[in-house]
Amino acid sequence: MPKSVRLFIKAGCPWCDEAIDWLDHRQIQYEVLDVNRDAVARREMHDLTGQSKAPSIDVDGHILADFGADELERWWKQMEFGQ
Repeated sequence: MPKSVRLFIKAGCPWCDEAIDWLDHRQIQYEVLDVNRDAVARREMHDLTGQSKAPSIDVDGHILADFGADELERWWKQMEFGQ
């Protein structure tokens, strides 16, 4: 399991809600950073991803930006975080 999972979201974003549901369903601990409410988080997400689209996720320094649940599933398996 990863040591640090940070999920950058925007309130009302259906893809963000999917990412939260995906992580919750797998009982993965994570920190939520709402980039609409937190300017520091917004800048950090942009610095990490080069874009302003959410959701974006940082797992132990590995970044996935602007994704849906299916993409998160494939990426998570490819990165072998679940091993």
